[in-house]
Amino acid sequence: MQVNQDAKPYDSINVTPMLDLAYVLLVVFILMTTASVQGMSITMPKPSNKPSTEKHDLKIVQVMPDGGVLLNGVGVSLPELEAQLTAAKQQDAQMSVAIKGDARTQYASVVAVIDLCNKLGVNMGLVTSRIGT
Repeated sequence: MQVNQDAKPYDSINVTPMLDLAYVLLVVFILMTTASVQGMSITMPKPSNKPSTEKHDLKIVQVMPDGGVLLNGVGVSLPELEAQLTAAKQQDAQMSVAIKGDARTQYASVVAVIDLCNKLGVNMGLVTSRIGT
């Protein structure tokens, strides 16, 4: 068995431990910096127990399985619906439309009503349960 007894100096320095130490110090610095930064103070609005006094008009548009349209239970065509919604919007700019499509309705009929409401700039929502229950 031969033992190397040469006392040669190292030709290179192992930098891995130094990089490990640098990364640990960087992580500690980041954590300490973010912990010392105070967040913005925000004053949140307080909820009110008073009910809203604003009452806006709500129109219910039902699309029937045959493609017919009912506005508040009265049959109308799409041009008549547009005229009535325009008149209602002129009376109350914050009026809303609830659109109810029958389960057997063609999707295109419901989309036509949605497009009409978008064109008029009317607030709308889709009804997903039975009206009146």
